[in-house]
Amino acid sequence: MSANKQDRAFVITRHFDAALPHVWKAWSTAAEMQSWWGPKGCSIKVAAFEFRPGGFFHYAMHFPEREPMWGRFLYRNIDKHTRIAWLNSFSNETCGITRAPFDMAIPLEILNDVRFAETNGSTIVTLRALPHGASEDEIKTFEGMTGSLAEGYGGTFDQLAAVLAKSA
Repeated sequence: MSANKQDRAFVITRHFDAALPHVWKAWSTAAEMQSWWGPKGCSIKVAAFEFRPGGFFHYAMHFPEREPMWGRFLYRNIDKHTRIAWLNSFSNETCGITRAPFDMAIPLEILNDVRFAETNGSTIVTLRALPHGASEDEIKTFEGMTGSLAEGYGGTFDQLAAVLAKSA
């Protein structure tokens, strides 16, 4: 991707009233991820969780009265308390990459890069998402999903905030 396309990333920043080690734990352990990851209205079942570069977070999203949708992270970079980068995609039950079941034009892989910064005992999390290995049509589809991404990640981060508040 050119530098121009790099500027086409989706970015969301959220401030959490929790210390960085607590927020990091929420991102780096299976039980914690299961308690908040995913869109509102779904529950997550963790099939695999290997929090290391080259490892997978493989999960099923369960929505009422629907078949589960599978997803996966392929972790690329992990810098403790600083950064997590992974390729995110829909998957099948065996962790293979699949197209989004609701829109075949969504890129197969999205590169997510999350940065963590602590300030005065609270944590700022910035997530940047960008299509990876996508065609121009897939990139355009991704760019058209800004509202959906903001709602989805916003709801996911709301769930994280609630989990962090309960355990504070």
